[in-house]
Order: sequence, then C-alpha cells, then structure tokens
Amino acid sequence: MSTTVVSLISMGTMGALFALGLAVASKKFAVETDPRVDEIEEVLPGVNCGACGFAGCRSFAEGVASGKAPTNGCPVGGARVAKLVAEILGVEDQGSAGRKVAQVLCKGGHEEAKRRGDYMGPQDCRIANAVQGGDKGCSYGCLGYGTCASVCPFDAIVMNENGLPVVLEDKCTACGKCVAACPRDIIVLVDEVQGVHIRCRSEELGRAVRSVCSVGCIACRRCEKACPTGAITVEDNLARIDYDKCINCRKCVEVCPMNTIEAQEGKPVIKKKSAS
Repeated sequence: MSTTVVSLISMGTMGALFALGLAVASKKFAVETDPRVDEIEEVLPGVNCGACGFAGCRSFAEGVASGKAPTNGCPVGGARVAKLVAEILGVEDQGSAGRKVAQVLCKGGHEEAKRRGDYMGPQDCRIANAVQGGDKGCSYGCLGYGTCASVCPFDAIVMNENGLPVVLEDKCTACGKCVAACPRDIIVLVDEVQGVHIRCRSEELGRAVRSVCSVGCIACRRCEKACPTGAITVEDNLARIDYDKCINCRKCVEVCPMNTIEAQEGKPVIKKKSAS
C-alpha cells in the first residue's frame, strides 16, 4: 500500500474521529435556550436604546424570561409591548410602568445668558466644557452646542434659535442618552404628567446669578412659601421641586420674579396627589 493511500486513510480516520468528538461535545455542552426569549425579542421595538437598563433588546428579553426584568420594563414599547410580553409569558399584564420624558432645566439661551468669551473648538458640549468650563458666563447653564440632540436616537431633541434644546415629548422614550451626554447635568427624566419645572441649576448667590443670566434662580424663596404641598424647597441657593409632591398647581410660577419656573401647556393639575 502506497504512502499516499495510507496518509489519506489516516487523515480520513482522524477527521471522522474529530467530527464524532465535536458532535458529542455539542450535545454534552449545549446550552438550552428559552424559546420565549425569541418570542419576546420579536415584539420589542428593536432599537437597542438601553432605556430598560439592559445592554439591548435581546438582553432585556432574556431578563424578562428569567424573571430578572419586569414585563413592562420597555419604556419605548409602552403598554402595548408590555401586554404582548405578558401574553407570551402567560402572566398578568402589569400595564405601563409610567412614561417618562426628558426635561431641560435651563432657560438661559443666547438672549438671557451672557458669555465670557468665544469658543472656537468642536461644536460639542462635552469638549467645550472641558476647555476651561466652556464659554458661558453661568458655569451651571446649558452650553448650547446640541450634544444632547446629536446623541438622541429618536430625534426627540432639537435646538431652537435661542441656542437651547427643546424636547419633543411625543418622540422621547426616556432612553437617558441625553442625560448621560450632558456635561452640566441639566437634563433629567421626569414623569410625563409633570408640567411644572424649575429651569435652573445654578447654586450661586442671587447677585452672581443676576450678573450672568436674566432668568436664573435667585433663591428668593417665594415659590417655597407659595407651594401648598411642600413640593419646593430652597437648598444651596437653588429652588428644587420634589415631583412626588408637585400637583402642577402653578402657584410657584405665579410668584417667581425671575420667570425661572415654567408651566407646560396641556399638563393638568394632578388631582390624585393630596397636599401634605
């Protein structure tokens, strides 16, 4: 028998043994997957935004199937997706977890806020903020370069002519990407029903605030005194709202001398919350 034939037989035998070994190993070490994961992933929006707290839709589907995530944990899909996921799992529909939207807590645009110089670098708030804190007179205010709008995967933020971001609430999914991207921490996620917001983050004294912005909070405490539910407190020279207590009564808006507090149209008084 020639060397070539022997070599071919040997290689064929070894190949067969390797194939058999792989087949046995694939069965022995196979990881069983829950078929419900595929079904859940199929009904999810598929945008992989991370708003659910997981790396993507597949990870969320696995979390739901294993009981590590709630059936209503997808804010993008809302109540419709929550119902479908519950049906797949054969459990009671938990309904929507409560829709949240982004709110920008700054009103100091080009017209209201002073700048302390001209920034000539890349139009990115994070970069501008890293260069000596940006070019805005207020070290707490929106820099206005639109990074929040550029990172939004749903086109839910646009920049207005005054250099401020505007949230389109019907498109917002509360994915949190704008919150993470803002170097000034002026964007927060709030329950959609909340319509009264203190659009300022400055903790400077009133005199210092007035010197750089015409709509900044001066900590006069008028809003705190006018609030019937105790939802507003002034700490560190800044008025803050406890949204769990706010009922959208707008009394704080009426007394604010700086027009810092804003009430959104179409957001009614919240009857279900009682005054404390």
